[in-house]
Amino acid sequence: MAMDTLASLTALCTANGPSGREGLALDRAADLLRPLVDQVWQDPFGNVVGVRRCGQENARRVVIDAHLDEVGLVITGAKEGFLTFRPVGGIDPRILPDQEVTILSQPPRLGVVAVLPPHVQKAGEGDKSLDMDQLCLDAGLTKKEGEALVGTFAVPRSRVRSLLNGRVSGKALDDRAGFVTLLRTAQLLRDVPLDVDLYFLGSSREETNGGGALVGAFALDPHCFVAVDVTHARTPDGPKEGTFPAGEGTVIGLGPNIARWMSRRLMDKAEANQLPYALEVMTGHSGTNAWRVQTAREGIATAVLSLPLKYMHSPVETLDLADLETTAALLAAFVTDLAKEGGAWLAD
Repeated sequence: MAMDTLASLTALCTANGPSGREGLALDRAADLLRPLVDQVWQDPFGNVVGVRRCGQENARRVVIDAHLDEVGLVITGAKEGFLTFRPVGGIDPRILPDQEVTILSQPPRLGVVAVLPPHVQKAGEGDKSLDMDQLCLDAGLTKKEGEALVGTFAVPRSRVRSLLNGRVSGKALDDRAGFVTLLRTAQLLRDVPLDVDLYFLGSSREETNGGGALVGAFALDPHCFVAVDVTHARTPDGPKEGTFPAGEGTVIGLGPNIARWMSRRLMDKAEANQLPYALEVMTGHSGTNAWRVQTAREGIATAVLSLPLKYMHSPVETLDLADLETTAALLAAFVTDLAKEGGAWLAD
């Protein structure tokens, strides 16, 4: 029986967890992963790790990864109860005015990003976007209450919405949708014999420094690593080059951050299983956890699989669930019989 993908996305995306403060998202991810693998734990850096063991002695180790942190804000000061803030990860300040946010205090508080009404704006001000240092949060606080929140994180307030034709929208689909892809992969492999030990890594802090995947990969010492993340889906106002139509399959990365044998195997498995895919040429930094993991320890073979996502780093990120299913099926095919078919790369 297929898992309820929408329910899993909702559980994860409504768990507020900006980079460095992922606690609730990590706990929910661990709960979702636990029934699908042999063991689940959290490491000292906050990563969620699960393993499906193949039962063979000295088996090779494969890690598939998706990050669990989201972009957010951190409160830097207070002016008469209004809160100043800076970004945690990449946030476009143009999307912030009028937004609701959740301030991650104890207990959490609702806040709004203040905006000057058009009635009191000067001529031409309504045509200009504001820098982040010109914005502030209003949570109805006194000066003393506001000052007590300096250093507290906040995230946009949003829910997962079902759109037409299998599309969903919400915050933190980058990259909670990637982790749900890992869950679906685990389910597809539940009754499939493996010849490698398969690790599922829900990593922390990708949006700020990529440290979670680096620490996780160092500890697990895998023979290869697949980063499952998002890439830019095509929109009418976006460029055609470097974007990919939502609903038309997964996206396989190519470039210096990616081991050629891994991308070749992903393409071969996609074709053999009639799974639609596109190729994304990444000429340098892939913008994913694969970048730092590639140089962990003595070097780790890496690959990148991406879900096309519209409106990245906004409260209305949007993707097609069919692409999630395709990506999970390709991951499952990639891992199956990997030691048997992998060749020389598996040698000591």
